[in-house]
Amino acid sequence: MVEAGIEFELRQPTGIVLDVALACAPGELVALVGPSGSGKSTVLRCIAGLHRPGVGRIRCNGAVWLDTAAGIDLPPHRRRVGLVFQSYALFPHLTALGNVMAALSHRPAAEREARARALLELVHLPELSARFPAQLSGGQQQRVAVARALAREPDVLLLDEPFSAVDKVTRRKLYRELTELRARLEIPTLLVTHDFDEAARLADRICLLGGGRGLQTGTPAAVLAHPVSVEAAELVDLQNLFEASVVAQHDGVTVIDWHGRRLEAPSHPQFAPGTRVTWAVPSTQVILLRAGQPAGQPGQAQGARLEGMIDEIVALSESTGIVVRVAGPDAPRLSLTVPARFARTAGLAVGRPVEVLLLAEGIHIMPARAGGTG
Repeated sequence: MVEAGIEFELRQPTGIVLDVALACAPGELVALVGPSGSGKSTVLRCIAGLHRPGVGRIRCNGAVWLDTAAGIDLPPHRRRVGLVFQSYALFPHLTALGNVMAALSHRPAAEREARARALLELVHLPELSARFPAQLSGGQQQRVAVARALAREPDVLLLDEPFSAVDKVTRRKLYRELTELRARLEIPTLLVTHDFDEAARLADRICLLGGGRGLQTGTPAAVLAHPVSVEAAELVDLQNLFEASVVAQHDGVTVIDWHGRRLEAPSHPQFAPGTRVTWAVPSTQVILLRAGQPAGQPGQAQGARLEGMIDEIVALSESTGIVVRVAGPDAPRLSLTVPARFARTAGLAVGRPVEVLLLAEGIHIMPARAGGTG
């Protein structure tokens, strides 16, 4: 057991299914990522004491908040939790200052206003302290909600989809502010989101949830590059997922057959030759080759060159998404991303023949999708 930070195990086989175990250190932000109904918000409610799991244990900074086996279940007011709801849940009849002061009942009355103003300063809202929630934008309401959560001097900060109600520009600004705020707070933070990109931007580690179960925990880069299952790969929105069979294992390389195409991947020795597998490659590991670009030279990235045709082009703000229809009777679609400037200067167009390079180091193999044949 750790003495600082929070760790918990939550189990519930029926009703709202839960099977999650996680720890979060002081100053660390861990994101719970999953679709609607995956149990993300229920985990936060269990920590805050708003939902009791069938079986569970929660320990924060050495204190036991919940231990169903020992009959311990501290009520919400005895758990030092700062919780920011998705809807912010501000009191409409109180000003920004009043909302923050309402969470300071544990402090002497004479200290509350000064402390509330200091917290509004911390979230960059000192000049709006007299406004009511209806007079604040979504981003400003979120800042007030964070200040109110911090007013409780929490041992853990819980953020439940805090950016879902604001526009994209405001969201980016709030991302920066949360990053700055974390640098000044030495408490564990748990963030609930359905957006993997958001989690990857903000979190030190990510816990993928599916059907109430913890599927995988790791850094954003590790989870994206090495998902443990097809379900995990789909949760991080990996577009390039395909079925294949293992052909051979040799010299630190796993060779797979992808409908007649031989691909080499880093060693996955747990899969014997003949095993059906699912393989994935991030779009960043698929390289669009220029016309006539020579085969790999010594020192260049190694992988499989495949011919195909551009099937789709999607212009994004700073990059362009390309879908290539690979030659062959199965005609699979490979997704990749190129800089927007390259897409303009290269004259890319739907229907244009191209070659792509699948970087061997980017190919990840996992157990086959149940019933998969693609």
